[in-house]
Amino acid sequence: MKIGFIGTGKMGLPMARHIAAAGHEVAAYDIAPEQASAARQTGLAVAPSLADAVGAAEVIFSSMPNDSAFSAVAGQIAKAARPGALYIDTSTVSPAASAAVAPLLAERGIGYLRVTVSGNNHMAEAAKLTALVSGPADAYERVKPLLAALGPAQFYLGDAEQARLMKLVVNLLIALTGGMLAEALTLGSKGGLGWQAMWEVITASAVASPIVKAKAEQLAVHDYTPTFTVEQMLKDVGLILDAGSDLHVPMGLTALLGQMLHGAAAQGMAGDDYAAVIKSAALAAGMQPGQRQQ
Repeated sequence: MKIGFIGTGKMGLPMARHIAAAGHEVAAYDIAPEQASAARQTGLAVAPSLADAVGAAEVIFSSMPNDSAFSAVAGQIAKAARPGALYIDTSTVSPAASAAVAPLLAERGIGYLRVTVSGNNHMAEAAKLTALVSGPADAYERVKPLLAALGPAQFYLGDAEQARLMKLVVNLLIALTGGMLAEALTLGSKGGLGWQAMWEVITASAVASPIVKAKAEQLAVHDYTPTFTVEQMLKDVGLILDAGSDLHVPMGLTALLGQMLHGAAAQGMAGDDYAAVIKSAALAAGMQPGQRQQ
């Protein structure tokens, strides 16, 4: 199958590689020269323009960082793709931005699947992403083998923007887990509990979810190398709060978590992992991160 893949960043590049490894002909494109170069170095064919990448493609994927980039790329795809092509976007964007491009694609006879992916860049590299899918059911059935190249689990959620909202629901839970850990660990540290001991108990306790266990490997040794940055989580929290406003859902905890993330960014942690709210909470309590009160 001929595939166009737009956006070869830390999520897009491994997804494009897995699709190519599954035997498909992939033409990649990224507006950023360094990301296009990274795609070329992994053996992918890199097209000179978006139009060249998608013009002959049967299926087009995109992985974009925000609403504006997604809207711009979707608009270009609506003009450059051939009628009968299928467009699959994997970005985390607002349901409103996603809905706005649907009629543009429909006018050109281009199918449109929203396939948001749950998982970080390490999971993308390992082909362990979970696909959350909405759009035409027949299109989903047709591309199941393609999605299987990205990870073992796919969930079909409906015929419109359900996948966009489900991704925000999942990311809300992930974000609030970071806030929960920040306050709990700071309380324990200031009360005299050891950092390693707390992680040992937490990961053996009833709250030891997969995300808590995954974070424990890094955070037990104070490693805040980002899988998803404070700045990126702030973007997603903004999308979540906007969705809550649109649907008249009170979101007090989410709003508070947004303030915690802003605080971490103001303390110079915008590029750290979103779990840097733990460091930020410790500093607010008059402690160094990981310090135990004597």
